[in-house]
Amino acid sequence: MLSTSARLLKLLSLLQSRRSWAGAELAERLEVDVRTVRRDVDRLRRLGYPVRAAPGVAGGYRLGAGAELPPLLLDDEEAVAVAIALRTAAGGTVAGIEETALRALGKLEQLLPTRLRRRVGALQSYTVSLVGTGGAVPAELLAQIAGACRDLERLRFEYTTRDETASRRTVEPYRLVHLGRRWYLVAFDLDRDDWRTFRVDRIGSRVSTERRFVPRKPPARDLGAYVAASVSAARDRYQAEIVLHGPIAQLRRRVPPSYGTLEVIDDETCLLRTGSDWLGGLAVYVAMIGVDFEVLEPLELVDEVRRLAERFARAHAPTRGNPQIMT
Repeated sequence: MLSTSARLLKLLSLLQSRRSWAGAELAERLEVDVRTVRRDVDRLRRLGYPVRAAPGVAGGYRLGAGAELPPLLLDDEEAVAVAIALRTAAGGTVAGIEETALRALGKLEQLLPTRLRRRVGALQSYTVSLVGTGGAVPAELLAQIAGACRDLERLRFEYTTRDETASRRTVEPYRLVHLGRRWYLVAFDLDRDDWRTFRVDRIGSRVSTERRFVPRKPPARDLGAYVAASVSAARDRYQAEIVLHGPIAQLRRRVPPSYGTLEVIDDETCLLRTGSDWLGGLAVYVAMIGVDFEVLEPLELVDEVRRLAERFARAHAPTRGNPQIMT
């Protein structure tokens, strides 16, 4: 049988792993009787853990939110995931939390077992982060926008477009989307009577909330793909439609949402919508997806694929008179 301290730790870990537990289930997991479970729950409460209990057949125990944050138990994979997330946040796209993330990471790494510290350290030592220009947003602004999405409150803010044009917007916010190294707000623009995608780092610091609104039907089921398409349409010179010969379940693993959107044509083909400023790079990337494809538009991409195919054919064909290389 586990000691009392070890049993309390295991009980806490169980309570953190799912929403509710019946007393009999906990007793079976801990290999004790139900009365011991009740005593251990009381011990956790005295330590500051808000364990709620509901009587009856459908009742049980669950870990609730308290006035203070109690210690958390993390398994190996969870601890590594939290350390990676904190390290990313320390140099990421949310301004104002870098120092806080570093402090939290220092506390966590101090407690990590050697085997886990080596895994996290390897990630730090052998990963190169590219520092992007712009894109960082204040944590307070993200929290305010997220709260307005949750509470269905209209937002008013100053917005600066790509061509440096400033305007005042009144929107019904729906979701925040993180794409690449930038944050985007999907919202219904009341002045333009249509859905719009806003780069959050272009939203001014003076954001105000207004009266509540009735939520509308979202512009798309997959908001990540919707934002990716909106960003591509605004950024890229060429917009392309390409038929890929492969099932969508296979192709989704090869085409990230940040690159383009996929639509089912039938069980064996999909339509890829994407964009680029460089047709040569777009042609090579599509070829590297690894399936046969047909370019529908633009015509410039059809011509570029043809030119590249001819160039690759010449590179492969043996040239008469080449010297033989001895090995």
